Amino acid sequence: MPTGARERLLVTADALFYAEGVRAVGVERILGDSGVGRASFYRHFPGKEDLVVAVLRRRDQAWRAWLAERVNALGGEALNVFDALAEWFARADFHGCAFINAMVEATPGSAAHQLAVAHKERVTSYVTGLLAESGHPDVERLACQIVLLMDGAMVTAMHDRTARPAHRARAVAAALLDRPPRRRGSRTLA
Repeated sequence: MPTGARERLLVTADALFYAEGVRAVGVERILGDSGVGRASFYRHFPGKEDLVVAVLRRRDQAWRAWLAERVNALGGEALNVFDALAEWFARADFHGCAFINAMVEATPGSAAHQLAVAHKERVTSYVTGLLAESGHPDVERLACQIVLLMDGAMVTAMHDRTARPAHRARAVAAALLDRPPRRRGSRTLA
């Protein structure tokens, strides 16, 4: 356990929020589990919402760094995001996407909700960069589709409790990447 009160609060809140949900965990629980006193809590965070935002900021940086490291280690291609997700889904401590969870629990427009939306935008930018490095055309459209598949796999893995959703999403993404871009207004006869 970290020795600084602020760090203990962040580590404790991150673990509890991720495992149980933001609404389900009160300040009293965080104080009890972290061993930090109420006065110290309020010196570092004016309220629970401020703690939630600080936790999400840290998790955003850590999760994106983890994703980039794993994607690079697994081959550095856009499809490797699904290989990284498969590893994550197989972990015993997987409880879904903290940012999807935050969007569900937070009031739209709140700082926590905005931070979760910004996280998804940064992930989309990262995937856009991977696609651009590989020379794919129409990278913005493809990146949005891949992130949609990532998010769907994360939610599905919550109830499936296996890595299968990542493998299935990877197969769909591979088909999208192999398909030539369709021009607007063009139709094919079936």
